[in-house]
Amino acid sequence: MSRRLANVTLDNLDDLPRRCRRCVFWELDPVSGERAVEAGDPELEKEAWISATLLEWGSCGKIAYVDGVPAGFVLYAPPLYVPRSVAFPTSPVSADAVLLMTAHIIPEFSGGGLGRMLVQGVAKDLTRRGVRAIEAFGDLKWEKAGMCVMPAEYLLSVGFKTVRPHLRFPRLRLELKNAVSWREDVEVALERLLGSMTPERALRPV
Repeated sequence: MSRRLANVTLDNLDDLPRRCRRCVFWELDPVSGERAVEAGDPELEKEAWISATLLEWGSCGKIAYVDGVPAGFVLYAPPLYVPRSVAFPTSPVSADAVLLMTAHIIPEFSGGGLGRMLVQGVAKDLTRRGVRAIEAFGDLKWEKAGMCVMPAEYLLSVGFKTVRPHLRFPRLRLELKNAVSWREDVEVALERLLGSMTPERALRPV
């Protein structure tokens, strides 16, 4: 079984699950997002966001493939590129951090370490680009797949720490410099962070 990560681009954007391909929860503010859905063109808005972010900032997502089949993905970007980020009660995201927007593992591929693989890929990419930390909004009352905010329990389990508490949507942070300080090899450092955990069951919130 072969597994690989690829950067999200306009060429492979359609490899996202159909529902996620049409979702603009993070990419637009709440009002604009509703308008896009009503107008029936959220896919175009998603494509426009990916295109602009790639041109202005660079890589903003990873897709995991298993034997050539799309099995999961993660999206991330500086808060300046994520209008929805200011709508949370625990915003704003710290100026030195990139926002981990959302992640999703296709159910039939859960339990195989793909969630860990995606987090490692994001951390390696951002470390190379000089980013100090990753932040994310967690959901303490997350109950089922289909939600766009990741479970706070999952984020805490892979090394994030709460920086601003909230009864529902705490903001959490993972210091990349701490992850790298244990070893020069980022993958080894993150392996220590994540241990033998298999949190993919929770990684289905998009």
